[in-house]
This record gives sequence, structure tokens and C-alpha cells, in this order.
Amino acid sequence: MSCQSLRSRRRPRLLAVLVAGLLWAAVAGCGVDQTSGPSATSGDATLAFAVQGAPNSLDPAQLVEGQQAYVWSGIFDTLLYLDKEGKLQPNAAESWQISDDARTVTLTLRAGMTFSSGAPVNAAAVKTTMERTKATPGPMQNWLEVVEAVRTPDDRTVVLELARPDAGLLPALAMGPGVIGDPATIDQPGTALNPVGSGPYTLDTAQTVHGTTYVLNRRDDYWNADAYPFATVKVRVIPDRTAVLNALQAGELNAGSVEVTHLPRLEASGFQVTPVEGASLVSLIIADRKGELVPALADQRVRAAINMALDRTKIVEQLIHGSGTPTVQTFSPKGPAYDPALADEYSFDIAGAKRLLAEAGYPDGFAVTMPETAHAKPFAPTVTQSLAAIGITVNWEPIPQQQAPAAVASKRFPLVLAIDGAAPFPRELQGFAPEHARNPFHTVEPELTALIDQFNRALDPERADELAKEINAFTVRYAWDAPLLHVTVNWVTRTGVEYVWLGPLGLNSVRQFDIRT
Repeated sequence: MSCQSLRSRRRPRLLAVLVAGLLWAAVAGCGVDQTSGPSATSGDATLAFAVQGAPNSLDPAQLVEGQQAYVWSGIFDTLLYLDKEGKLQPNAAESWQISDDARTVTLTLRAGMTFSSGAPVNAAAVKTTMERTKATPGPMQNWLEVVEAVRTPDDRTVVLELARPDAGLLPALAMGPGVIGDPATIDQPGTALNPVGSGPYTLDTAQTVHGTTYVLNRRDDYWNADAYPFATVKVRVIPDRTAVLNALQAGELNAGSVEVTHLPRLEASGFQVTPVEGASLVSLIIADRKGELVPALADQRVRAAINMALDRTKIVEQLIHGSGTPTVQTFSPKGPAYDPALADEYSFDIAGAKRLLAEAGYPDGFAVTMPETAHAKPFAPTVTQSLAAIGITVNWEPIPQQQAPAAVASKRFPLVLAIDGAAPFPRELQGFAPEHARNPFHTVEPELTALIDQFNRALDPERADELAKEINAFTVRYAWDAPLLHVTVNWVTRTGVEYVWLGPLGLNSVRQFDIRT
């Protein structure tokens, strides 16, 4: 299987989360008003993003995806990228091949690429970055666990030898695990704040204040510079939602992701609204499927009862003002696994849920403890009330948001309310792996494992899509988790900037925006 070089201006769509006043996605815009901003054909146009949190690090081994990628994706190339149809396209690697047994991936790098330092981008740089990420504890490490060896037969060829077939690897190479760092500087302390990359932008250290403002200047010598129409990108850290809204209305920003309740006011001010459906998933993760902390959760009937206790339609209407879609499916509605036929698998049914609990031997219910993070807090009263209606008592333990990943991995909580940005389908499978953070009790279900293994080995696209739906159907009927809703994010833009990415998920990038003519 191979893909030849393409030159494209398609832009990966956002990985956004906007739920009940909590914004995970970026708010983008230019620091000019509508009348005095750069023209649509200007070569020096500026795009400014506002994000809620600053990047934790710009070190390739410590990158975090989501809104933080708006900064580092401009500094680093990725080997591949996902277009607006969700299809893999060449990027730093102009082509790739997969062996018949799906255990060897051969990448051919684009000729003539350079780092911002002027050093050549070659196979050795890819090998150094990838092996370092594999060996360094951090957010990207697990994604490359399947890679047993990295070989470099010549300067433009990278061969990845895999421990097993893994269909999620290639999409991962279009995201954080696929970045390329400069071997000469990657281990220097300054890499965390000012790395040398091969991407379309460099960090303007004179204008950047870490934790507050990040300024990126376009490299005119970049191989695909015409895909990045904005000469300057400013990423501002603005945690307060009201401050962002005020900045939009004042003309300080000319694009942004806002709550649905703000749309009428902004439309009246001349903003164009672009809804993006399925941008993120709100889900009640049933982490303790083995029943180690709460024996009841090992029973599929109990997990099904939890699903039936949730009035998803009411949750969408009351908690996010209708800006989303109820769902019982973990997988993105824009991906191959999603199946509309499963939509009514768990209708809201308190009486039916109680019957299932009684059949499972828990007529009086039981108690669980859940982490109350900033993202969970708006949903906590509704979750508490919903589960109490069938006899399940929820006790909430406050957890600072920055400690949430460690808390989930600690196996202290049988249930977890999570909000995750949508991802390309093969990457969605990662959450079912025994070692993944979303599976802290290391649940292994043989039937699911077999289906995922078949999918990873399926080189025929039609068969792969069939298996994707079978995997989805199993997770729904097994009640692996209790998904609640897919979130719709609403982007607003003023004259001069256009939000252009509505398709399946890729990496957060300024390529989601264009200059409107």
C-alpha cells in the first residue's frame, strides 16, 4: 500500500472541546479591527489565537495535543497529515509503504527540507527524535510503543519495524508522535522553550512571553509555505471566557470559538458563524470494568443500567444549550466506526435500569467515588442525580485539573467523567488498549481484542470499515463506557479570516484558517 506525493492546501480541523463554559479548544483571531485589518490578499496578514492554557513544553517528547498544538504544530513538521476527509496525506514524508504483514512501514522523506537552523532534515533526524520519544516518559511515549526498531537505509528512507500490526500508527505520525526535532539541539535544555524545528514557523523569542503570548513568524524558505497564508501567528493565553468574548466584540480578535448563547450577539455584530459537529466527546468512563474497587461494575447488566439512567437529550439541552448531539457511541460521528443504527441502544429508562440492577444482584444499588475535576464539575450534579435515581450513590473527590491524568491512572476511581477531543478512528482504538490511561484497570476483553487485531491487519479499506463498525457495536453492547454527547463547536469570524475545516479530525493547526477574499 503506498501514497505518492501530493501538494495540498487542505487544512486539518480542530480538536476542540466547548462544554458548559469550559473551553479546551483555541480561540483564534487577528489583533486588528474589522475595518483596519490586513487585506485578504495581504502577504503580511496576522492570525492570533487565544487558548485557555499555555503549552506545557515544546520538547518533542513532552508535547500535548489539543489546543497546545496550535503552537508546536507551527514549529515542527509531522511526517504525515490528515486532510479534511480524514485521509492520510504526505507531509515531511512524501510517500509511504506498508508490508503485506502490516509489520513494516517504510517512509520516504521529501528532498530538500531544512530545519530553521539551516541543517538538513534527514532520516537520522527522524530516527533520533522517534527513539528519544520512545525512551522518554511523556505524553507521546505510548503512541510509539509498537515501534520495535527504526532503521535508516539512506538519508531519505526511514523503516519502522513494528512489534505487531497497528493501524493507529500512521495517523499518529500525522500528530505529535510524528514531529521531527533537530538532533544537534534536541537534548539541550532550551528545547523546552525554543526548539529548532522544520515546520513553517519559528518562535519569535523577542515577542514571546512563555505562559502568556507566543509569536510565530513564517519561514519563507519552508517547502510548503503557500499552505500557510498568515505571515505571523500570535497565540495568546486567555483563560477567562468573558475576556475572550469581550475581545471579539471590541475587534481585538477577529475569530473565535464561543458558546452557543453568544452567537446572536456576535452575528448581529457581523461575525460569520461556522458550526463544527462532533468536535469532542463527553463520556462517563466505566474504568473499573473488572470490579476491583466496585464489584458491581464487572457485571455488564450494571454497566448497561448506568447507560439507561442517563437522559442524554436533557443533558444536551440543559447543560450545553443544545450545542451537541446525544450519543451512546464512543466513536466520532465523522469516522467509519460510527453507526446510526446504534443510536437507540440505551434509551432513557429508569425502571428498566432498576430491573437490570436487581437482576445483577444489586436491588439497593451501591456507592462509587468519582474525581471532580474542572471539566467534570458542570456535569457533577446531573450525574449524581441520574445515578441516584437507580440507587447508585456518587461521592465526588475534588481533583485539580493538572492532576487529573495521574488521578485516573492511579486506579482510585471506578468512574470518571471525561471530555476528549475527537480523533481519527484508528487512534480512537488506543483507549481500549490495556496499558492506556483510559483503561487504568487494564481490562482485556478477548472478543474486542480479536476484532481490533483483525482491523490492524486489514489492508482492504472496505473490510477495515466493516471491522470498525463491528468494534463499535461490541463496545456499545458490552457497555464498555457510558458516552453522553458529541459537542458542536461554533466558530465565529470577521472579514478577512475564514474557518475552513469541517471534516474529520486532524491536528490543531493554523491550516484550519484561510484569508477570506
